Amino acid sequence: MKCRELLIKGTELLKKRGINSPRLDAEVLLASAWGRERADLLIFSEDQVPKEAELVFYDLLKQRSNGIPVAYLTGKKEFMSLDFYVNSDVLIPRPETELLVERVLEFLTMLDKPLQTAKRDMTPDYAIGVDEEHLLADVGTGSGAVAVSLAYYNPKVKVAAIDISHKALQTAARNAEHHGVNRRVRFLQGDLLTPLLEQGLIGMGTVVAANLPYIPTADLPDLPVDVQYEPKNALDGGKDGLEHYRRLIPQAELFLAPGGLLACEIGIGQGEMLAGMLEQEGWKRVEVLKDYAGRERVVTAVKQDRLGGQVD
Repeated sequence: MKCRELLIKGTELLKKRGINSPRLDAEVLLASAWGRERADLLIFSEDQVPKEAELVFYDLLKQRSNGIPVAYLTGKKEFMSLDFYVNSDVLIPRPETELLVERVLEFLTMLDKPLQTAKRDMTPDYAIGVDEEHLLADVGTGSGAVAVSLAYYNPKVKVAAIDISHKALQTAARNAEHHGVNRRVRFLQGDLLTPLLEQGLIGMGTVVAANLPYIPTADLPDLPVDVQYEPKNALDGGKDGLEHYRRLIPQAELFLAPGGLLACEIGIGQGEMLAGMLEQEGWKRVEVLKDYAGRERVVTAVKQDRLGGQVD
């Protein structure tokens, strides 16, 4: 069957099964089954698709119709313009999480500017030295998308990528090697920042980036079908979705150097609550950032300086 005909057939099948993006999903799945890029499907739309690829395509359509996410079927997902290997052991990277990475990269850029041109309102001008190599922690690394992206786009950082799941760390390590940053990303199994604190790394961190589970437990059954296939321990944030962040905040205060940044991804309606927790604990420059859809997505805060305040 011709490529064009297969796409029409696949799109109709997925549409009947209630898939939200039937054409896009059909294109991605056919490209994967055929071993080509999505753009090739337009160029070679009148070409006959090999029978073996056609059979694989039908099998992928069946699985997608049952709700299995496209990224798990193809084994890859783009994030920060990089391709990441993913499987059912890890949460699928979302475009919204790119805001977290972008904010951290911006913070690091400001640190590395000469002091006279740095934005003094972002971080104390003496707490973290300019031109130092920065130690970052990615808590709940999953596929490693955040850790690998940070190391890829800033060659001056070393990242401790932490996850409680051994299988997730294996996936993340594969992605670090694929993108050539495995020498600057270290993978540690454990709960939140505990592995670093147990090593005595107190007051040495520049950034803690965290995309922890933030879905309230009661909301889990109502998540879309495809999300139900993702690991529950990467979704369940407890009663109000902020259970893990409550435990992270005091650990981050210990790990970060004065002027260090804590950046947390959150869910809908959690910005004010998390910001309030941080302000109550003495963090400075607390901000709630919105994603491109206008939803509260990231909360950032700076650890106070040694004198208990912020340099003006």
